[in-house]
Amino acid sequence: MIELNNVAYSYGGGELLSEIDLSIQPGDFYFLTGPSGAGKTTFLKLCYGELTPTAGHASLFGQDIRTMTRDDHAMTRRRIGVVHQDCHFLDHLPLADNVALPLTVSDRNDLEQVANLKELLTWVGLKERAKALPPELSGGERQRAALARAVIMSPDIVLADEPTGNVDWEMSQRLLQLLIELNKMGKTVMIATHDMNLIRAAKSKVQARVLRIANRRVQLAGADL
Repeated sequence: MIELNNVAYSYGGGELLSEIDLSIQPGDFYFLTGPSGAGKTTFLKLCYGELTPTAGHASLFGQDIRTMTRDDHAMTRRRIGVVHQDCHFLDHLPLADNVALPLTVSDRNDLEQVANLKELLTWVGLKERAKALPPELSGGERQRAALARAVIMSPDIVLADEPTGNVDWEMSQRLLQLLIELNKMGKTVMIATHDMNLIRAAKSKVQARVLRIANRRVQLAGADL
């Protein structure tokens, strides 16, 4: 699904990441850790094609990122759902319309997709907040809405960048459980987090591997959880 072979990424004359070799397969569950500024967000952007490696090779679903056309990127992005660290919404649109934006952009607002939207909002516990505007949402509601928007197109992979960084422990557990449920449905999941307690909490719920960024390299941090 995602193949990184001796990948490096430099910015502003300095190397942020180097010598990355990783193969992400269907059904994998990863945690990505490392200190603030280590390059977790940059690594995720390499994984979904937002950034192109400055050295080495990266491929998404068998296609080399460097040879992909604009249409190739658009199709690939439908297969990768991203939950950004700072989730942005259109404040003048109700929550349901914000979650449905990927459907609107891809012209898939048919009756079946509308039914799927209602089911998805129920799944993340936001059915009763469907008409609320983004400024009216709590931090936890925004994060669950961001997750719903990331999976509305039924992607094969979900990449979440610090999805629990701005919520309390109870909501962190709820978001973690939603991501675990996605993995049990066959989705590949990667969560970037600095919260080791979150990783420990997942130990009894899912078989996951922990990747750690240290000294510009991505390393497997010990045995499977």
